[in-house]
Amino acid sequence: MTNGNETQMTQGTPFGRFFLHEKISQGAMAEIWLAADKEGNNFALRRLYNTSIFGLKTKKLFVRGCEILEKIHHHPNLIGYYEHGKIEGLPYVLLEYVEGHNLKLAPSRFPEVVEAYVGNILIESAQALEHMHDNGFMHLDFKPENIMITRAGDVRLIDFDLAEEKPDKPKKMDKHSGTPAYMAPEQLQRLPLDHRADIFAFGITAYELLTNKKPFNGDTQEEVIRRHVDPNFHIASTRQHNPELPLALDKIVLKCLERDPDKRYPYMSVLVRDLKTALYVD
Repeated sequence: MTNGNETQMTQGTPFGRFFLHEKISQGAMAEIWLAADKEGNNFALRRLYNTSIFGLKTKKLFVRGCEILEKIHHHPNLIGYYEHGKIEGLPYVLLEYVEGHNLKLAPSRFPEVVEAYVGNILIESAQALEHMHDNGFMHLDFKPENIMITRAGDVRLIDFDLAEEKPDKPKKMDKHSGTPAYMAPEQLQRLPLDHRADIFAFGITAYELLTNKKPFNGDTQEEVIRRHVDPNFHIASTRQHNPELPLALDKIVLKCLERDPDKRYPYMSVLVRDLKTALYVD
């Protein structure tokens, strides 16, 4: 993806002290490149596009996400962080290079890996959120696209641009950004929220991973959102789609998807414990 004010970057193009070899992915405001330094070490380099259409707010979100990751990245299930700053006037962050795919693509790109390590993916994704919460932050954009899966079935949580400090009690946020299909009802209704919004998003992600179905289906995004907040909409059991799933695992996922935050898991640590029990992991 290029913009009118952006110079097309080709393979092996110098960018500061790095060389950009291959564009890994691109989003609305940033792109990620496979980059190498002069010693030949590989990294994932994420940078904002060189365009004036992104204002100060976007740059602040990018930098804030870098600063949060810098504080909490010392965990095997969070993407590794090296540095962030500006090169040629562009905000960038240097990250661990992970050979794999995000969880949205992985089931089709290497289905055998996802099938073999589905329990591990669930537990490590939950542990990533547990680590964030224990260190005082909420992700607030937890979804399959932000979960990297390696070829060994390991998890790396990515993209902390929308992360916020975890409040002591539910708090109304100045912004309610995120991905509506994975937002908790309190997020969608602009009500006070806390870390349990991440637990709801985990429930949706887990449901999709286990059933290849969405818990809140609909023909339009508006219909999906209405069902998120409608207490009368019945969420089908995961076992209705996949009868081989353990009953205990089904109960865990549905508990995460309670519309009332007080009925969800209170902490990720409790959820991780129950997941390990349900999946027979010590």
